[in-house]
Amino acid sequence: MRKQNIFVNFKRFDVPAGLGGVNRSSIEGWAGRIIKDVLPSLEKIDARFAMYFPESQLFDALQAKGASKALEIGCQGVYRKDVSVGGNFGAFTTQRPAAAMAAMGVCSTIIGHCEERNGMRDLLAEAGPVDPAVINKVLNEEVLAAQARGLSVLYCVGEREDEVDEWDSVIRSQLLDGLKSVDLEGVTIAYEPVWSIGPGKTPAGKDYITKVARLVKDTLGDVPVVYGGGLKMDNAAMLASIPEIDGGLIALTRFSGDIGFYSDEYLGIVERYLGNKKEV
Repeated sequence: MRKQNIFVNFKRFDVPAGLGGVNRSSIEGWAGRIIKDVLPSLEKIDARFAMYFPESQLFDALQAKGASKALEIGCQGVYRKDVSVGGNFGAFTTQRPAAAMAAMGVCSTIIGHCEERNGMRDLLAEAGPVDPAVINKVLNEEVLAAQARGLSVLYCVGEREDEVDEWDSVIRSQLLDGLKSVDLEGVTIAYEPVWSIGPGKTPAGKDYITKVARLVKDTLGDVPVVYGGGLKMDNAAMLASIPEIDGGLIALTRFSGDIGFYSDEYLGIVERYLGNKKEV
């Protein structure tokens, strides 16, 4: 079995439930507590683990991880431009330069998540018709900026509901344009079937996910491909049964009741996925 990759995107888990978020524990030191809960177990498992935190949690996360190599700490994207010696040293107010993330000790980033793509789409729509090629070009600049600072990249692709009929050309463009001139050695692809994510929507099935994963590998070669539509307890065994899938991206672990992320449930998902993957 090739090395598997389990990622977590904590989105805006720095927002407490009382303010509309899903974090139901004390915000202070939350990231550190999560890592201390799961790190001893992760250190015993032969897989790659990375977690992407909002900015306010990065220092706690890095401190809690310490010198352990079992877990990568990542940020949620980087700006398409960066500081440079003898050049622009800091005119990036509100942005997140890759240099700033590298200086903190962050070693990975997630780029092109459907929420980021949707944000760009909304902005472009203010000026008129949206050209997806522009979004792919901006994301390409972000990936290159991240790699220039030594960050590994989890690059997300996926088709919207109005793009399902042309899923192959949409995803191929996201791959070829978004990863132009990129060193694929440091890239993992996350497939998000945007059309199937969310309440009341029918999740993408095994055959559909398989054909997309094959398209990614046919287009880029043998890059790791993980399922970005949400690795969870109900689909862990199914995803593990797909030879072309090399892991998954987790956000929530509980989708009803006290919705949120819970350490014991996270480890349960990891164990179920990897346990079933050994049989493929």
